[in-house]
Amino acid sequence: MATDSDGQTCVYKNTLLAGLWRENPVLRLLLGMCPTLAVTAAVKPAFTMGMCVVFVLVCSNVMVSLMRNMLKPHLRILMFTLTIATFVTIADLLLKAFQPDMSAALGPYVPLIIVNCIIIARAEACASKNPILLSIVDALSMGAGFTVALCVLAGIREVLGTGKFFDIQVMPKAFVPWAALSMPVGAFLTLGFLLGLVALITKKRS
Repeated sequence: MATDSDGQTCVYKNTLLAGLWRENPVLRLLLGMCPTLAVTAAVKPAFTMGMCVVFVLVCSNVMVSLMRNMLKPHLRILMFTLTIATFVTIADLLLKAFQPDMSAALGPYVPLIIVNCIIIARAEACASKNPILLSIVDALSMGAGFTVALCVLAGIREVLGTGKFFDIQVMPKAFVPWAALSMPVGAFLTLGFLLGLVALITKKRS
């Protein structure tokens, strides 16, 4: 007979795996498209953006979960936005203080995390209805799924567009870079390819 602890473990496991595949915010839910297309010309800025989103997701989910019983229906979106804005500001200032070059490279896209649909969607769908631990697991899952998707997209574009990976030359000297992949059009083409691949895998598995 299954115990309550077994059921709880199953819930945490399903929540943790959801963001990585079944409900991946980029490849399945198509959320957070602005940074996905804008900062994935190379892996370093893509990974940095992903880590900023993870930080904001975890912190905002914890705060929303703590105040979930005090939220008024007509004020909840305002409270979500103010909470998210606070942690985005912290992430932006930390990045400017310790990684000024990366902060300059990401430009306005770190502050724009405030309006990232992933953050407010998880606050509404999970953190406002569940205890802290499950909210943290959900945030880590969605943040990891977002980061992995960005890094895969950026990895393809950087390797084929420049012949490098993490600024390290990985392609032979005879390789001719596909310059288009380093341009905005490359983001759309690569994302379309990945979405098609995910749809094909999903169809085969079903």
